[in-house]
Amino acid sequence: MADQIQENMLFSCVHEQHFGTEQLVVNHALSIVISGRMEIFTPEGSRFFEEGKMGIMRKNTLLKTRKHPALDGQPFKSFTIFLTEDYLQQFALQNSLPAQERFTGNHLYEIPEESFISGFFQSLLPYFDKPDFFTSKMAALKTEEAVELLLRLDQSFYGFLFDFSKPFKIDLEAFMQKNYLFNIPLVEFARLSGRSLSTFKRDFTKIFQESPERWLKQQRLLEAKNLLQSTNIRPSDVYLHVGFENFSHFSNSFKNYFGFNASRLFNS
Repeated sequence: MADQIQENMLFSCVHEQHFGTEQLVVNHALSIVISGRMEIFTPEGSRFFEEGKMGIMRKNTLLKTRKHPALDGQPFKSFTIFLTEDYLQQFALQNSLPAQERFTGNHLYEIPEESFISGFFQSLLPYFDKPDFFTSKMAALKTEEAVELLLRLDQSFYGFLFDFSKPFKIDLEAFMQKNYLFNIPLVEFARLSGRSLSTFKRDFTKIFQESPERWLKQQRLLEAKNLLQSTNIRPSDVYLHVGFENFSHFSNSFKNYFGFNASRLFNS
């Protein structure tokens, strides 16, 4: 079974090392690694989640993932439940929760293995191989259970989950220098920086004296060259690290910009 979505649940199973293509967490994502391990790259650095590890990623977080099968040959498996803003707004209304201040804490929270949430995930494992049995009613019940358990685990989750404020206008230069390697549409860069697309493009050109598209390609190619010169990453892998969608586009862009093939640096 490959990745399969049922309602707001994601059942993931991959048999070979896999670099994720989705690089923006739109909704809060509560996850467990069932087998294998997952490497997570964020603007703050990278970390591994081994088998049995649980965590929650906050909405609007930029990240890259690399999934590794287990050393004994078992495929990588994980389970994720997405907590959407629409659902959480409804939950807050039904439970008369007060408005929350803008959340300023960590975007990735590792959940202790001894918490009740471990038992919550255990109750979901039978559905992993038979996701079609996971009905809409079951999804609603389990989503409510997940939220209740998080709130019982740590009071800070009230702010984490129920801050419904929109991204505000931030320092665009610092934001782009920190996040240019993430492959997301310009409209998402604009939204995360607290701007409309037209304002984003205008502010960007004023700051960088270049269009966003041209600047992003240039910065990603320069980083690719640096990685090829300083690491043992192959050109066929490096394009994923630097935000290109496919190897062909990366190869052509690299040769056009530098005047030689990326493989020349890897073999030198």
